[in-house]
Amino acid sequence: VPVTVGDPTAPAHPAEHQHCRHNPLRDEWVLVSAHRVRRPWRGQLEQPPAEDVPRWDPANPLCPGATRANGEVNPHYEGTFVFPNDFPALQPDSPAPGDSDHPLFQAAAARGVCKVMCFHPWSDLTLPLMSLAEIRAVIDAWAELAAELGASYPWVQIFENKGEMMGCSNPHPHCQVWASSFLPNEARLEEQTQRQYRDRHSVPMLLEYAEQEARRKERLVVENEDWLVVVPYWATWPFQTLLLPRRHVLRLQDLCDSERDSLASIMQRLLIKYDNLFQVSFPYSMGWHGAPTGPHLQEDCGHWQLHAHYYPPLLRSATVRKFMVGYEMLAQAQRDLTPEQAAERLRSLPEVHYKQRRR
Repeated sequence: VPVTVGDPTAPAHPAEHQHCRHNPLRDEWVLVSAHRVRRPWRGQLEQPPAEDVPRWDPANPLCPGATRANGEVNPHYEGTFVFPNDFPALQPDSPAPGDSDHPLFQAAAARGVCKVMCFHPWSDLTLPLMSLAEIRAVIDAWAELAAELGASYPWVQIFENKGEMMGCSNPHPHCQVWASSFLPNEARLEEQTQRQYRDRHSVPMLLEYAEQEARRKERLVVENEDWLVVVPYWATWPFQTLLLPRRHVLRLQDLCDSERDSLASIMQRLLIKYDNLFQVSFPYSMGWHGAPTGPHLQEDCGHWQLHAHYYPPLLRSATVRKFMVGYEMLAQAQRDLTPEQAAERLRSLPEVHYKQRRR
């Protein structure tokens, strides 16, 4: 129990007093200091994202018919479009490093495949402005890639960086898919924590967590018959969310048709709320985590639960972001807005996009 002035034994109100919360998925702690959100801000201001993105630009390498850096010309696609990344971080035929001569200087082979997936042919659209049928097509393409690459690779990471603030270099609705010959750090950590939780409690961690959050409601943002979105109890980013299925699902490709339809709906609802928060195309990094694949397809992965992380940086407005520096880099994560406050703000927002309300 945090120490409070006057009565050190009295339980503290989490919205008023600093305290630490445990993240069981990463086995780490976050410092919550809600009183700091009232401090004046004179730090860096960001430029709001441009809203005059052209629908088609021949200089944009993601557009239909555009020429990419390697000289290849995109087809005049009308739906989703997948192609090999022209500057891949992983290649399938990379040689293995030599043996290390000291335990402090270890290296290992890293092979894989990197792909880019365009969601839509129009550059001026983002997922929340796409139709449910178009979002469903994206989900189907995700599942197809996850199954195709997961047939041989242990990990398939689907991720979207939205907005210049998150390093997106081309204004066009798209994501990346990296398949690797190894389990990345986050995957290895979630593998360990979820396995340990099931061994101790005989239930998948995130299945039980979803049930608890659905009952408690205080961090719930949106829900439907198959899915729920919460600001996790242990959130580090200001408006971070976790997208969870209600039933036990290991991988994207395991979703049935109705679950894919309801996933399209809940994604649209969440992303509209994100955009409505500051009436701006909301930047974020998001990604799917599911059970490992490749050789792990033959193993018991029942401790895993499919989920998606959304990590948005904006804190106070469209121009004020949260930076993970100083204490966060050198000690542990710290946040100024409680997850309950963030969830309440998101939950109360309309589910009609602000651009569509202007019409």
